[in-house]
Amino acid sequence: MARYTGPKVKLSRRVGVPIADIPKHTAKRQLTPPGMHGFRGKRAKPYGIRKDEKQKLRYHYSVLERQFRRYLAEAGRSKGNTGEVLLQNLERRLDNLVRRAGFARTIWAARQIVVHGHVLVNGRKVDRPSYACEPGMVITMRDGLHKLVRENMESLAGHVVPGWIEVNPAELAVKVLATPSSEQIPFDVNTNLIVEFYR
Repeated sequence: MARYTGPKVKLSRRVGVPIADIPKHTAKRQLTPPGMHGFRGKRAKPYGIRKDEKQKLRYHYSVLERQFRRYLAEAGRSKGNTGEVLLQNLERRLDNLVRRAGFARTIWAARQIVVHGHVLVNGRKVDRPSYACEPGMVITMRDGLHKLVRENMESLAGHVVPGWIEVNPAELAVKVLATPSSEQIPFDVNTNLIVEFYR
């Protein structure tokens, strides 16, 4: 299974926005472009603007290019706005759901929790981070991980849980209430530019 293993903060610096809600990424100095000299005053061309918008979304959900193209193709075949459907499909990923619930601090930590088999969906073990969660599904954690998850939740004090999921902190369970709308996704991205990039 392919995944990005390089420096994570460099990704935030490359696109100019924090792709993870932790101090390492949100610090002001980390939003300058990577390299010794950073940005040299070049004006971004339309292609570069669209590419950066696409990379921003890819990095936020920790998805590689080929998989991202598949998500976009699937969104294009679905009814409705392609950009909104793309965001909904990415947001319903199991690793992202673990992150949105506050069980993990970053998407990379959430992915590891899922891959190591600590997550149960409707009582059955699922170890695929890309597993699409549907409304009505209940996600729980295995007993061996409860201590770590509770520590993560304490470290993320003030974390806002989106309205399309319901978290039960006592049982460390998450229930998917509905399909997320674009307003419920706490990441600012212009999906029109992303769709244009691939045309």
